[in-house]
Amino acid sequence: MSVAFTKEDSAETAAETILPERVISPHPNLVTQTGLEALERELADARAAHDAANAIEDVNERRRQTAGPARDIRYLAERLRTADVRPDPASHDVVAFGSTVRFEREDGRVQTYRIVGEDEADPKAGTISYVSPVARALIGKAVGDAVSLGGQELEILAIS
Repeated sequence: MSVAFTKEDSAETAAETILPERVISPHPNLVTQTGLEALERELADARAAHDAANAIEDVNERRRQTAGPARDIRYLAERLRTADVRPDPASHDVVAFGSTVRFEREDGRVQTYRIVGEDEADPKAGTISYVSPVARALIGKAVGDAVSLGGQELEILAIS
């Protein structure tokens, strides 16, 4: 009976430790300097979590606890390896990668976003990925330009 329990426990542990890889975007890995530093911090945190999990004595629990950090380490190492750090825009004449753009929607809402790399994008924090539909519509446009997006019009109010 204990052998059957061990096999079942091992099967459960195996299922919990074989996690799908984090998806690597097919787009160029453009990052700001801030984004690069965030990736480096995340990698250090993942390595620390992996090291802490490796100290767990129970082999099944150790496998469960190291699976996530190991996957994150592989992902973050690859993102750092392929990072193409872009300087802040030299001009604020047109929207570019790294620009902060304030625009108004047809319904009167005014929004401000900084256009950044995919890994650093967080719309709630005011950043959007350069491959997002909004960013793609705005890049290359100037103050006063209007773009159509999803049946709405956006007018660029400021670029910084």
